[in-house]
Amino acid sequence: MAPQPPPRSCDTFVALPPAAAGGRVVFGKNSDRPADEVQEIVYFPAAAHPPGASLECTFVAVEQAERTHAVVLSRPAWLWGAEMGANEHGVCIGNEAVWGREEVGDEEALLGMDLVRLGLERADTAEKALTVIVDLLEKYGQGGNCMESHMAFTYHNSFLIADRKEAWVLETSGKYWAAEKVEGGVRNISNQLSITTKIDREHPELREYAKSKGWWDGEKEFDFAATYSYVNTARMTTSRGRYCEGYKLLNKHKGSITPEIMMEILRDKESGINMEGGFMTTGSMVSVLPQQPHLPCIHFFTGTPDPARSVFKPFIFVPNITQLLKTSSPTFGHNDPVKKQPRFQNKPDRRHELYKKHESAAVVMETMKDKGKEMLKEIQELEKQKISEMESILQNGCLDVTQVVNLFPRCVEEELKIYS
Repeated sequence: MAPQPPPRSCDTFVALPPAAAGGRVVFGKNSDRPADEVQEIVYFPAAAHPPGASLECTFVAVEQAERTHAVVLSRPAWLWGAEMGANEHGVCIGNEAVWGREEVGDEEALLGMDLVRLGLERADTAEKALTVIVDLLEKYGQGGNCMESHMAFTYHNSFLIADRKEAWVLETSGKYWAAEKVEGGVRNISNQLSITTKIDREHPELREYAKSKGWWDGEKEFDFAATYSYVNTARMTTSRGRYCEGYKLLNKHKGSITPEIMMEILRDKESGINMEGGFMTTGSMVSVLPQQPHLPCIHFFTGTPDPARSVFKPFIFVPNITQLLKTSSPTFGHNDPVKKQPRFQNKPDRRHELYKKHESAAVVMETMKDKGKEMLKEIQELEKQKISEMESILQNGCLDVTQVVNLFPRCVEEELKIYS
């Protein structure tokens, strides 16, 4: 019997024309993490770095690139990388935990979440981000504890990478990987390998390694997911798993997927996409990437748990954006328990201002029926208003940079006002 991974997952989705409406690419992700983990929304500007500089990621250092792009990230507040995010060139990446036949090493290396941020900081297209990630994977490997706890939680990673023109699915098993190009329609990833026989790029030793392990005979058609994991790929889209549920929701709306539809999918509790319990949806993201280069990409983030009672707040890359203070967690420098050896001996309070207020508001929504209903209605109206304003920017192609520079923080302030 194949060993079963723990029931912890995320889901990442992409819809490209003609499945997405209005000639746009729509990207979405739910980050499902331990229920008490804080997810922050942070911005880092583009930067130049001296040749040969070193970069400290969560557990290990890598060689820094000479130039890095501006990025906006949704990340667990204790680590360097990110669960999901976007860069100034309209590249979006989300990652998932995956398990398979290859054992997960517990040595500290790059986390999948570090690779998300590194891909965004170093690449201006989806395919270039894929190349950045696989090159770093080859050089530094992946591994280390993915949870802020002395209990180890480790996994391999899969990634969904999108830009204005196309998307790529990248799935890994140790240092080995396969990638599939998505040029139209819909695609989703969850906590299982999903690339089968359509492989557009791969690790040069992918097939030989599978043969050496006795997973593939070298004769029948090579199916990555079936070879490297225990997935029955023939039943992948008909079983009751998370991957299948996401696939069905995307296909239900095929041809008319908008940012609002993507948000609706991320809020779906019946399918398990909006996860509840000890592991829950702690942050969500939706991006709309117009294919016309003169139009801005718009990225919506919650920065709070449970998208069903959170606000997707818009962010647009423009010059002179400052740090997003109300969604940035406190920092602890060298005293952070993550940085000390042995790691994770205690857990500091990482809640940012929006998280704290949202936490109190969630209690009101659960315990005070009328007041909770009113509050929920107000945040839904706020979100609707922001989506309408963003649609107007995309329709008119008119961007007031002085207004947009504080777009996300201003929406956070309006949300905070509702909670207080």
